[in-house]
Amino acid sequence: MSDRHISQHFETLAIHAGNTADPLTGAVVPPIYQVSTYKQDGVGGLRGGYEYSRSANPTRTALEENLAALEGGRRGLAFASGLAAEDCLLRTLLSPGDHVVIPNDAYGGTFRLFAKVVARWGVEWSVADTSDPSAVRAAITPKTKIVWVETPSNPLLGITDIAAVAQISRDAGAKLVVDNTFATPYLQQPLSLGADVVVHSLTKYMGGHSDVVGGALIVSDEGLGEELAFHQNAMGAVAGPFDSWLVLRGTKTLSVRMDRHSENATRIADMLTRHARVTSVQYPGLPDHPGHEIAAKQMKAFGGMVSFRVAGGEAAAVEVCNRAKVFTLGESLGGVESLIEHPGRMTHASVTGSALEVPADLVRLSVGIENVEDLLEDLQRALG
Repeated sequence: MSDRHISQHFETLAIHAGNTADPLTGAVVPPIYQVSTYKQDGVGGLRGGYEYSRSANPTRTALEENLAALEGGRRGLAFASGLAAEDCLLRTLLSPGDHVVIPNDAYGGTFRLFAKVVARWGVEWSVADTSDPSAVRAAITPKTKIVWVETPSNPLLGITDIAAVAQISRDAGAKLVVDNTFATPYLQQPLSLGADVVVHSLTKYMGGHSDVVGGALIVSDEGLGEELAFHQNAMGAVAGPFDSWLVLRGTKTLSVRMDRHSENATRIADMLTRHARVTSVQYPGLPDHPGHEIAAKQMKAFGGMVSFRVAGGEAAAVEVCNRAKVFTLGESLGGVESLIEHPGRMTHASVTGSALEVPADLVRLSVGIENVEDLLEDLQRALG
């Protein structure tokens, strides 16, 4: 479509890319095409390219075009979940005997996919501190096909220099995959920095309202996009039309939400650094964060995720989570409401005993868009 030429400004693309007015009624919001099959104009005569909604659905097409435009890619693909997107990507790019470099801080579900699923069909993996380009280079082997990065990472908010690691990956003949869920394309665009594939959990900031589960892959290379589309259809874990519609609604307000998420998170991180019960704060917007300068270079702002460690160990961290009231105790992240969790017992329980194990005294915040004074008061009360 020509939507990518509407504007170079993110906020305009977010509202208009993929959102063509309905030709029948003029509706400004794409309809929810809740349909499984389509009338064909004779055998093999597909009307608009649609035959069966696993292969393509107009509502999903609108979302995929929107995602590609926002990430500055050529092809976007929407899936039933972030892990479904990751699974499709890995089975497209890897064969038994291949090797992947994964980060030493990553979403627990991603680690579980590598360690418990992909490894069973002969794919090897090793862990590297991706914030250190030399560590990535040292971890690459002649069999390495993928270097996997999260930046900011989950849950320790580590920062990877995307351009540097992209060059290292390219020199080794490997593809760089960047999970951009925490940053979103409003704050960071990995493809423009040399990444080959961007991964999203659309469940998080892209949907933004804690009411949908979805995933996405975005690429710049048309050939890779075709390969991924073939596997998307062959494997079938596609985003449904209503879920696609919900995410498409969410991306329209992504910029204004991320501005508020980032503003609130900055205030909260600053408060936590001065609290007597907090031993350390992980937020890339803090000047003393080890990745602050790189984050400032490759991100527009520093996002809405904050993690911190509590004096008194695991029991104290759990107590803080349980005492919060405005912050809702729950998994996931990226919604308009603020969430608090204990990663070691919740989202990252699957990495226990591995090189990705998180500190037991760690608390993770998904800072929402509520009034920041209410959030600060709630945390101060929870910390005691």
